[in-house]
Order: sequence, then C-alpha cells, then structure tokens
Amino acid sequence: MSTEFASADLTAGQLNAIVKKLGGHNMALRFLRDEISVSEPTRSWREEDGVIYFSVTSDGTTGEDWIKRLEGNGFRVGDYAKQVLRSPDFKPTNGVTTEVAVLKGMLFEDNNRITKNIRAKAAHRSFTKPNAELACLIREKFTDKEIEAMGLIWIVAMHEPINDSDGDPSLLDADRRGDGRWLSAYRGRPDGRWSRGSGFAFSVSQVGSQH
Repeated sequence: MSTEFASADLTAGQLNAIVKKLGGHNMALRFLRDEISVSEPTRSWREEDGVIYFSVTSDGTTGEDWIKRLEGNGFRVGDYAKQVLRSPDFKPTNGVTTEVAVLKGMLFEDNNRITKNIRAKAAHRSFTKPNAELACLIREKFTDKEIEAMGLIWIVAMHEPINDSDGDPSLLDADRRGDGRWLSAYRGRPDGRWSRGSGFAFSVSQVGSQH
C-alpha cells in the first residue's frame, strides 16, 4: 500500500494558506473532526454554448423607486438611466418570473455585433424582448465579480428602447466599471455597435401574473 501523502506536492506555504482559509489551527482541527465542512459556492446562473441562463422575479418597483432602492444600496445610477426610469414608457410588472438568456458578445464577429443582428439571432432562437425592469433586477442580482466571472463587462437588457430626454432611444444595462456598480443607459438604435465584452439579455419565457 502506498504511504505517499496526499499533500506531497504542496509546499509548506500552500499548506499554511489552506489552514488560514479554514480559519486557523483550531478550525482546521474541527474540519478534520468533521465538525465543519467546506462546500463549493453555488452559482445562480449557468452557461451553455456562449449563452448564460438565470431567472428573476419582478416585484412591482417603479422607475423612481428603483433609483432610490439602488442608490440606497450603494449602486450608482447614470443620468440617462434615470431619465429612462422616469419615462412613462417604463412600466414595471409584479410577480412575474422571467427566465433570461444572455447572448455573449463572443458569439458575434466584431463587425457584426450590431443591435439589429443581435436581435435577429435572438429571434431565431425564439427569445423575446424583456421588460426594461430586467436591467434593474440583473443589477441587483449579480455582483460585479459575478458579471466578471461570466466574462462580461456589462449586461444590456434588450427591451423595447425607451427615449431619454434628448429623444434618443436607450437600453438599460448593468455594468461593472472601475468606479462602482452601475445601472446605465446606452444606445438603442438598430445600428448600435457593441464590444466583445457585452452581454445581451432576452426573455426565454415568463410565468406569473401582472398586477
């Protein structure tokens, strides 16, 4: 029978780091006695072939209340995003669970990553336009680290564009900049171009009742 230690390939520094991760000497001993356990963190999203899937449920929050709710929890809401949220065309739902599909920018060639092409690919997969509130629900659901783990810089809700105060059609998005967790609004015209790090959120299906 082999007497080789399972830790034979670990350095003293790595073993020390493991003990520290467990919370120190006493916690390591408790782990050995099966008094505590270590489990892998569960993700609230999954990825299949360049498409990220998850679900969210609306709660009737109005655009104005989204501004207060997000800013009150340390998020940053851009000026154009506030204009979209305050538009009469922003119409929240209540109790509607949406299964979401996010098409990653990597699915498109750089020259073809245009809003109209993205919508065409989504339609081909029978994905539909989501409610604009989806961007707010995504922003609240995921940390910047989770968005980064998806391989994305921002997630754009591909809702029906809502005009900002300048009359320009805009799309709400959750993005991770170096200076905070943002809800922003970007170009919603059919010829709008996007970066490879963009994700485009559509609705797969909806269940629930609107109030």
